[in-house]
Amino acid sequence: MEFLKKLLKKILSVVFSGMTMAEIFDLLMPTRQSAFVQRRRSLLILSRVRLVAATFAVLTPLWIPVDLYIFETALGMYLAALRVLASIAFVLLCLSYRGADSVTVARWGLVWLLAIPTVFFLISHPLLAQFAITDPAQQVIAAGYAFLPFVMVAGLSVFPITFFEGVALSTPLLVAYLLTGVLGYQLLPFASHLGAQWLLLLLATVATLSGMSQLHFMSQLVDQSSHDGLTRAYNRRVGEEMVIQQFMTSLRAKSTLSLAFVDLDNFKSINDRYGHEEGDNTLRAVSAALRKVLRRGDILIRWGGEEFLAVMPNTDPEGAKIAVNRLREAGLGLRPDGAPVTASIGIAERMADECELWNELVERADQRMYMAKQTGKDRVISIGNQLIAQSEVGEPVV
Repeated sequence: MEFLKKLLKKILSVVFSGMTMAEIFDLLMPTRQSAFVQRRRSLLILSRVRLVAATFAVLTPLWIPVDLYIFETALGMYLAALRVLASIAFVLLCLSYRGADSVTVARWGLVWLLAIPTVFFLISHPLLAQFAITDPAQQVIAAGYAFLPFVMVAGLSVFPITFFEGVALSTPLLVAYLLTGVLGYQLLPFASHLGAQWLLLLLATVATLSGMSQLHFMSQLVDQSSHDGLTRAYNRRVGEEMVIQQFMTSLRAKSTLSLAFVDLDNFKSINDRYGHEEGDNTLRAVSAALRKVLRRGDILIRWGGEEFLAVMPNTDPEGAKIAVNRLREAGLGLRPDGAPVTASIGIAERMADECELWNELVERADQRMYMAKQTGKDRVISIGNQLIAQSEVGEPVV
């Protein structure tokens, strides 16, 4: 018990050390991570679910000879049948969710992984309570069944989960263990059972914090590998993956998906006249301005040197126009000579442009951006090659 308390303090210091309040809140709610982090997390969870399920599918029936040897024949046969059913369930779980990567699927995978041993526990305990277990060897083996929830709760520590996910996943095991005591099916003396209940709660807390620590570490690694070091926008490699993911989601849900292709005007002249350091400062300012007007669920990608791609899920052409005009009103910052930074912008939307492939959608936005360049720069061209904004900032032109 003292060891778990020390471990809890240690994990708390590791998880929350040097973190901002926003980062702490990201570890509480399962919906606060970016789409890219959620996808990576889902893939990791599902791979570990299958690994644990495969391990239990092999280990669960291996204990059948021990039960048959230690317990009475009837009890041993009941437990053997229960173990065979549990092993089949683990095999089915191991073979499920191949190729899946959504958060919902990963969460259900974890639910089923814990549901199988929980059901096993709730059936085996009343079963064992119906038989007289007086032999010391039988008591040792029966005690092993009593500690199954501890094994499963501790197993949560290998998954990158949020606080509320840890609470939701461990609660059924805590309740199941409590019920066996309240209903008189406990295999330990009632006082010991209550003490074990407190230990199980503490273990669930430690496992949840360990999972939160994993999630924080994974988020940092994903953030470092997926973002452009200069602008903090997503890099091109990861950006293409995210566009594909959003495009497929839009196709399945039959929802809107808008892109805004932003290319800075006369950016080369900044590098040539003022040096690359001033050029980098300009790119940082532009990226910050873009992120400021985009919603939390939108995605900003540095597509090229001075090119950015804004991905706006569930946004129709009118909503994309509003976002772009809001950006032009706020401005993209100033050039080293004090003049405003301007950009040529092309807008495309999946349904309005009838795009069946993700690269077609990007190409439409790219073409309209080049059209904006060729027709005078500092303007926005949208669906149907419609000029919706030009030099007069914030004054749409139809």
